[in-house]
Amino acid sequence: MPLIRPSRDEDVAAIARIYAHHVLHGTGTFETTPPTEAEMAQRRADVLGKGLPWLVLEDGGAVIGYAYGNWFKPRPAYRFSVEDSIYLAPEAAGRGLGRLLLAELVAVLERAGIRKVMAVIGDSDNAGSIGVHRTLGFSHIGTVKACGWKFGRWLDIVLMERAIGDADRTPPQEV
Repeated sequence: MPLIRPSRDEDVAAIARIYAHHVLHGTGTFETTPPTEAEMAQRRADVLGKGLPWLVLEDGGAVIGYAYGNWFKPRPAYRFSVEDSIYLAPEAAGRGLGRLLLAELVAVLERAGIRKVMAVIGDSDNAGSIGVHRTLGFSHIGTVKACGWKFGRWLDIVLMERAIGDADRTPPQEV
């Protein structure tokens, strides 16, 4: 049975491998050169340093996916809004694990007082990511056409959102 847990330092190599696959073979990210393990460790440390979650999905002792939330924008007024990121190893795709991982991330973000989760999905043909977000209650709010160039073609980004917790019904509690 897969386990979702907070990431640990020793997970960074697997995280970097998973992301490198998507950079080199996918359109969900617009990066074109895979970051090094050291860069991925720094990115993870940055997210955790903000008090935000970075989760991993483990199966049989191996990390086969990860998800995290990072501030949507760095300005203080955005401090209750995050952008999610979720990536699975190729062998984990199509098993419903992305839905489990994203659902847990949203639950952790809600417990942390976040009110809005946004998805900025690379490639409007990215049916898997769009579908998992839709299944978990995210709404399509727009498409930015032809804003990325990768693999010899123009790619869109799809914007989706989900309100969580009290959303905009009450003022947030300052932390």
